[in-house]
Amino acid sequence: MKKKVFKFFKIILIMILIPTLIIAVGIIWPTSKITTPDRFHTVLIKSIHIIDVHTGGILENRNILIEKNKITRIDSANISVDEQNTLQIDGTGKYAIPGLWDMHTHSNQHSPWLHHPIYIANGVTGIRDMSGQLNRKDSYWVGSKERLKWNAELNANQRVSPRYILQSSYQIDGPSSVPDGFPNYFKLNNTNQVDSLLGYYKNENVDFIKIYQQIPVESYKKLARNAQNYGLHIAGHKPMFLSLEEAVKLGQRSFEHGRIFLFESFPETDSLKNPHNWKSYFSKNKRKLVEQYNPETAHKLMNLMHTENAHWVPTLQTLKFEASAHKKEFLDNPNLKYVTSVRKNLWWKIDANNNAKRNQTQETKGVSEKFYTIVKKQIQQAYDRGVPIMTGTDVTDSYTFAGFSVHDELIDLTKCGLTNLEALKTATIIPAKYAHKNHLFGSIEKGKMADLILLNRNPLQDISNTKEIHGVLINGVFYDTQKLEELKTFTASQASSFHMNVKTLFSLFNSPLIRVQFAD
Repeated sequence: MKKKVFKFFKIILIMILIPTLIIAVGIIWPTSKITTPDRFHTVLIKSIHIIDVHTGGILENRNILIEKNKITRIDSANISVDEQNTLQIDGTGKYAIPGLWDMHTHSNQHSPWLHHPIYIANGVTGIRDMSGQLNRKDSYWVGSKERLKWNAELNANQRVSPRYILQSSYQIDGPSSVPDGFPNYFKLNNTNQVDSLLGYYKNENVDFIKIYQQIPVESYKKLARNAQNYGLHIAGHKPMFLSLEEAVKLGQRSFEHGRIFLFESFPETDSLKNPHNWKSYFSKNKRKLVEQYNPETAHKLMNLMHTENAHWVPTLQTLKFEASAHKKEFLDNPNLKYVTSVRKNLWWKIDANNNAKRNQTQETKGVSEKFYTIVKKQIQQAYDRGVPIMTGTDVTDSYTFAGFSVHDELIDLTKCGLTNLEALKTATIIPAKYAHKNHLFGSIEKGKMADLILLNRNPLQDISNTKEIHGVLINGVFYDTQKLEELKTFTASQASSFHMNVKTLFSLFNSPLIRVQFAD
């Protein structure tokens, strides 16, 4: 009998130890590295068509001289260089545009393998990350320290990465968003905590405070008023418990996602400002928002945003997902190979199933599609009224793909009514101006940084030609067609690897910030 009991416990122990050992191996398994191409002090692009994103004009057959990643000369005449120490690129028949910026992303500790390579492969040379940390390193989310380190390594040609433009705080969302064990000032329970929060993030070299939905009203107001005293600004969601008009007048510089005008433009809008039941009200009354929407109210708010230079990042990909989650042709996306199985099955699949159910249930059928349709109309209306619109995708939300979704966003913006040039501006010169970096980025001009995309076809004729990439230049490093394909292959292999999936799973479950986000 004792032998049987011993044998039974031995089997149980083995069954526990083997999976534990396998998981441990996955966690400690070394990650692969990508080699960067050689960096050249001097680069000469010969005989290329340059697209002027300011005017839509084309400078034909120009030579571009780049020294230390700065454009020092643009000329139709030949430019003499030291051929032995210069990278010369034949641009004949090709088009040059500024590198694209994605102004709403969420990076994590695994982004160097799962996001950065395919950003560069898609010509996305700059991103504004809308995530952050509290006062200690998180196992999943990254903060300003990681992002600034990545920037430094990019500048030293030690890393394949886009530039991280503007550094974000953790999302400020009220008491429920802060796990136990962190300083209370992150909760902003009272206005006395505002300066402690601003002071902390100023010391962390953060540029803006990411606003989320449930921030207490009085704390938000003081945060908005005091942020500039610390050299910071505020950006993010429209806070739910006060109006868009108030938030704009208080100086919030950018508003994320497509729903901001629909939330404010129907008769029962005050019901969405109740801290105790706004979520349940929205889930039950989304149809009212689209059926009782008042365009005149929205237009007044658009005019105000124009007056106050408040930017809008609609993230159309998120609304398109909600409207299309029941469609097989939408879900069968070839870019899924760049996403880990952990994310696809523990996050995206559940999200897709929930939205598909809503799209096919009698009470809510068609609501998400109508919501998406109205927002697309509002984008054209807002642009016509002077609201500066920026491209953003909301990576890593469901069915948004690093790099690839920027091109989809540009295409969808033209479907809203923007011209090809206007769409191109939303990912180049407009975000560069927003970041106060248009003296360096956003257009191809002498004296600016040479973060460029070389295209095989003209995107002013068809915006989908932004996908027709011949090469990407960033920081004096040229990624040719072969290298761009290598970057895609690298991320696909990492996403499918056992060790990266284990690392992702471990970091998710080990993150207190993720746990409170999912609990909320």
